[in-house]
Amino acid sequence: MNTWATWTTQGILSGHGGVKTVEIGVITGDLTVHTMWIEGEARLTVQYSGALDWFTVEGSPVPAADEAAAREVHQRMVEAVKEGGGAAAPQA
Repeated sequence: MNTWATWTTQGILSGHGGVKTVEIGVITGDLTVHTMWIEGEARLTVQYSGALDWFTVEGSPVPAADEAAAREVHQRMVEAVKEGGGAAAPQA
């Protein structure tokens, strides 16, 4: 059975030092975090709120055995963005 879920949190003001991305390095400001859970992984992306481009959070994907674990990873990523400091994907 192929199970999946997604979560998106918009309008997060990043803390000083922002979030590390694979594609463009650190981004800061008003950000949106999106997590997709599929095939036992939480795949984390971030964008400038309202923009079109999504960027992979450094350290993503994160192993997540079930939907609850992936939801927890998403919430921890939201909190990490708020803290800043070059946030990367939280490990499960």
